[in-house]
Amino acid sequence: MQDQRWAELVQRHPKASIFHTVEWLQVLRLTYGYEPVAFTTSPPTGDLKNGLLFCWINSWLTGRRLVSLPFSDHCEPLCDSSVELNLLLRYLQGTLKQTKRLEVRPVDWDLSKVGEGIEFRPAAAYHLHKLDLRPDLHELFLCLDKDSIQRRINRAERAGLDEKCGRSDDLLKDFYELFVMTRARHRVPPIPFAWFRNLICCLDEELEIRVAYGDGIPIAAILTLRFRDVAYYKYGCSDTRFNKFGATPWLLWKAIAAAKLKGANEFDLGRTHEDGGGLLAFKNHWAQPRPLVYWQFPFSSSRDSAGNWKMKLAKQAFSYMPKSLLTLIGNSVYRHIG
Repeated sequence: MQDQRWAELVQRHPKASIFHTVEWLQVLRLTYGYEPVAFTTSPPTGDLKNGLLFCWINSWLTGRRLVSLPFSDHCEPLCDSSVELNLLLRYLQGTLKQTKRLEVRPVDWDLSKVGEGIEFRPAAAYHLHKLDLRPDLHELFLCLDKDSIQRRINRAERAGLDEKCGRSDDLLKDFYELFVMTRARHRVPPIPFAWFRNLICCLDEELEIRVAYGDGIPIAAILTLRFRDVAYYKYGCSDTRFNKFGATPWLLWKAIAAAKLKGANEFDLGRTHEDGGGLLAFKNHWAQPRPLVYWQFPFSSSRDSAGNWKMKLAKQAFSYMPKSLLTLIGNSVYRHIG
């Protein structure tokens, strides 16, 4: 994003998140070659009053699309009124019909209620968990599920686990090994290693990797981000052989405590699919979920049904592949997914 006005809008707009920042857009461009573009009702000169951010995805596999925003849990339109958003969406519908699909991932906007003429339709449903960090730390701990969270945190403390936090090459290596292991367990190719290296390079101190060690062995890890007064839990991974130690909730609690100490008022636990199973149950023990809907134009239920069947077949194939092959596939296909 070359226009300095975008960075200024992101810094001052109350709805802006880590996913709107120039640094996040740089990671998307460096890793996948995505080019960002923002649509606005503001004139070419003067202050930028609003903006709807997308990335172009040009793929021989999935076509030419505008997505707001790839590999981002959500991306709120930076608009102060439904009139502004209505104008932008109607413009996109009318002038970008040559694209295969437009996708918007708002948090608070219901696109069915922003005025007439909007043809976007719900395409995917998730749950979004956000933890309010304004109460004191002891009160926050007592509000957590006693059996599933509090006891596991205490168990990790008694086990004498070691925690390392930072952005070093060694921490990234240990994190990524656990990440590949976890993705293989879920029958999904891992995100390319370059993605995480670029995250560290571009976000620097706004990113932290936390790894839990038992007798020197990495057993769980999480990656968190920070923008203004919000901390983000973006990735988590573990070695299931050591689940009995409760290392993941222990790391997450340490990240929450550290974020609060640095002035964060909210901890964003990210999106989880409606069929999220164990992950959804885990996040429900930390915070109450709220609906998160992705919207598409034009909408085709037959296309999405075909996509779901393809994913099911792919997961069956992935379950027979070694981790090394899954990693190679991840390096090749993610830029087509977005």
